[in-house]
Amino acid sequence: MRFIVILILFISGCNPINQEGNVPISWTELNEKTAEGIRLYYGRNTSLPLNVWYADIDLNNSSITAKVISSHDDDKRQTPSELLLSTHATIVLNGGYFIMNQAPTSHVGLLKENNILLEPASQSILRDNARYFISRGAIGFNNQNVPDISWVATRNDSIFSWDKPLNNRPGNPVELLDYSTATFWDMVGAIHAGPVLLQNGIAEVTTEEEVFFNTPVAGVQPRSAVGITKDNHLILLVVDGRQPESRGVYLEELATILMDLGCDVALNLDGGGSSALVTSEGLLNRPVGLRAEREIMSAIGIYVND
Repeated sequence: MRFIVILILFISGCNPINQEGNVPISWTELNEKTAEGIRLYYGRNTSLPLNVWYADIDLNNSSITAKVISSHDDDKRQTPSELLLSTHATIVLNGGYFIMNQAPTSHVGLLKENNILLEPASQSILRDNARYFISRGAIGFNNQNVPDISWVATRNDSIFSWDKPLNNRPGNPVELLDYSTATFWDMVGAIHAGPVLLQNGIAEVTTEEEVFFNTPVAGVQPRSAVGITKDNHLILLVVDGRQPESRGVYLEELATILMDLGCDVALNLDGGGSSALVTSEGLLNRPVGLRAEREIMSAIGIYVND
């Protein structure tokens, strides 16, 4: 199986994959046991090809809560299934980026859980021998269980949000974070990932503004993403990749899929082998063609109160 994955990666590197402007998906609702207000779907595009899964979470249902969760093991890593079991969640989707070659691992960017700031946001990043100030995309949940996706950064122990991204471009960095143009972002739980994929129901992927250019994030990858609809539904989505049955998607293609699902705003999460959507029935997708799950540091958990 590892040989097949490596061969696919080699072929993909030699033959650039065309980016599609439209990614039609044929959806089928799954019969897995869930709760009222939660619906699960499997999607297929045979021409690319793609395998896609998503959970539609109705946050208007007072019995459903969405939270940012993280591993509290000694190495700060658990599989999504382990996080689901240890936190008694109904659904778990992998969350933000983390540094894999550290023990314990470190989160890349903001991580706030149960009103405790575990990791502040990085205010700047070095890319191509230049320093760029950044306010990267994040999702947060306030104390009324209302989600928000925005561009955020931290100062001291506070999180601040901007209504548009910083105007970074390759070779032309923003040299200052102007907090006078930001507002306080009062979230109980929040997680950095990025880039933002949708704004006001329109696909506007802020790869350059968030300084993800010249990284694997911008290529064809297995993906995880979260979206919010105007009627307060949370969409948790995974796209398999690096396998014959599912090639993965560009960020722009991912944005199109989420827009077609009715999302008003959406955020790219950590992808690749970390992409996993888990329910109480088990792992829905097959990360890079395997049934195994990678240990991760952070996730979005869905909880149902009996």
